[in-house]
Amino acid sequence: MKQFKKLFSPIKLGRMEINNRFVVPPMGTNLANEDGTVNQAIIDYWMARAKGGWGLLILEFTAIDPLGKPEPRLLGLWGDKFIIGLRKLTDAVHKYSDGTKIAIQLSHAGRQTNSQIINAQPVSASPIPCPMAREIPRELSKEEVYQLIEKFGDAAVRACEAGFDAVMVHGAHGYLVAQFMSEYSNKRTDEFGGHFENRMRFPVEIIKNIRKKAGSLFPVAFRLSAEERVPGGRALDESRIVAHVLEQTGVDALDVSVGVSASGQYIAAPAVMPPGFLLSAAGEIKKAISIPVIAVGRIDHPLLAEDAIETGKADLIAFGRSSLADPELPKKVAAGRLDEVCPCVVCLQGCLRHLPRPFSPPPKIGITCLTNPFCGREGEMKIDPTVNKKKIVIVGGGPGGLETAWLAASRGHQVILYEKEPAFGGQYRVAAIPPFKQGISKAINYYVHQCEKYGVRFKLGVEATVEQILAEKPDSIVLATGGEPVISNIKGIAETNIVTAMDIIGGKKAAGIKVLIVGGGMIGSETADFLGEHLHRVTIVEMLPEIAMDVPLPIRYFLLERLKAYGVQIETGMTVKEFLPDGVIGEKNGQPMRLTGFNTIVLAMGGRSVNPLKEKLNGKVRELYVIGDASTPRKAIDAIEEGARIGVKI
Repeated sequence: MKQFKKLFSPIKLGRMEINNRFVVPPMGTNLANEDGTVNQAIIDYWMARAKGGWGLLILEFTAIDPLGKPEPRLLGLWGDKFIIGLRKLTDAVHKYSDGTKIAIQLSHAGRQTNSQIINAQPVSASPIPCPMAREIPRELSKEEVYQLIEKFGDAAVRACEAGFDAVMVHGAHGYLVAQFMSEYSNKRTDEFGGHFENRMRFPVEIIKNIRKKAGSLFPVAFRLSAEERVPGGRALDESRIVAHVLEQTGVDALDVSVGVSASGQYIAAPAVMPPGFLLSAAGEIKKAISIPVIAVGRIDHPLLAEDAIETGKADLIAFGRSSLADPELPKKVAAGRLDEVCPCVVCLQGCLRHLPRPFSPPPKIGITCLTNPFCGREGEMKIDPTVNKKKIVIVGGGPGGLETAWLAASRGHQVILYEKEPAFGGQYRVAAIPPFKQGISKAINYYVHQCEKYGVRFKLGVEATVEQILAEKPDSIVLATGGEPVISNIKGIAETNIVTAMDIIGGKKAAGIKVLIVGGGMIGSETADFLGEHLHRVTIVEMLPEIAMDVPLPIRYFLLERLKAYGVQIETGMTVKEFLPDGVIGEKNGQPMRLTGFNTIVLAMGGRSVNPLKEKLNGKVRELYVIGDASTPRKAIDAIEEGARIGVKI
């Protein structure tokens, strides 16, 4: 498109020409085999993006040593056994793409892993535990450091043999190379620690070793955290000097990111960080060097990307989570189909679900995406034309119902969707109202557009009855009628003027100045955030030891900061025993506790299914499905996945 002339112009990284500026950055998927080898799931994942028109794909964190894996199912490249599988992957990318180049990220976790994952004590520049992993690493000896330098070079040779077009050294996010580079984690007194030149010796020698073994013409990129955002960590001014040294050493491009493990809320940044929040840092690094700069950091729209290139802040643009939400983003942008781009809503529910929480065992699940449930399941779930066209009635216009509708219609079915409200989205529409949740509205726009594109017939503002549904003579019925807030039977609740969190956020009920919220999960915490923003005085009561435990960690970090700034009072470990007209009586640590003096009491104690039609429709139609909260109250990511699975098989 003329509108995106810069984005669709070619660029060179060393001797390698890339046909556009769209980059899929290295993001852990946890899809590989546990021994670090390639399987079909990870090939399918990258093939989907190869077909999408990206200029450069950068394969995720790939360990150059068995002690270097931060997650159980990430790729390895410490031996020749990995070459065959990786070769299948690169062959597939080159076969199914239109000139897309693929690089691999050579990495070592250092202290940012644990013995559960690597079956050994982690290693690092110094014996200082990672604040998140909290396991004391073993300090690497000088001999071991030099051995690792050789291993990086050997891995680069294997990458060449496996058909990769380039390699990227992972020197960001607090992993091993970054641990040597930063005074935050490197307290050594030998030639690999102390002053700047010594701390840079490890990455410099790695690059030299790669050049020596893989050849001077093989493209080498480097990923750098421009700001580590921890006390004592590297700041932007020093990173400019780092960039200059890396260019002099022979690096062909820099990928400019941010953060370490302890500041991970900036690496996978939530919506509180504005789109393109790292572009100024990338621009400062770009001023210091002449090699291309790859920019990252919530660059979620091609207009922002085009402007970043045009104004000299970056040369290539990494659309990280946007590439999960829509692998075909570049092709759609090129064709002018921006309204068909499946959006990232910055929920962090699917893309981070495979990452372990502190003090918890690592999950055994792979990456996915709330708005794109095909992510990580590309070979398992496919949108194929149906050979048996059906008439399908869907009841419920929330995310699950809309996803089912457009997918079924795109395959050739005739779809009718009933929604009792005058607008689409269900509870998802209300979920877009709290602070920094407005991206959810983009997903609703997308689903509705897809439904319209494929001819779904809407009956909006109509509460479907059994008679109406059966009058359509459907072959299949999908019930996506959602859920509603739980109203408990705790003593006194019937005599108390209770409102629900959905009432408050949805604008159905007004709150007084002093508000008590009973329930401190995601819904209760977000309600407190919403009310705090509007200058209410809020107290949260939660029976668990902490609030917002079901919120992704980066989002939770900033959410708790805001609640503290608003002066929200939090009472955890408290069980409510009785409701009063202006408060509650509860029990905490075995002792009675009374909270009174509130104008409004808000319930946020979970949800229950709303499913009045299933029993009445049983046996009256060939296929009857119940999805989402109508089946069991859960999150939107579950409803959308269920809708997608039915939409592609029905």
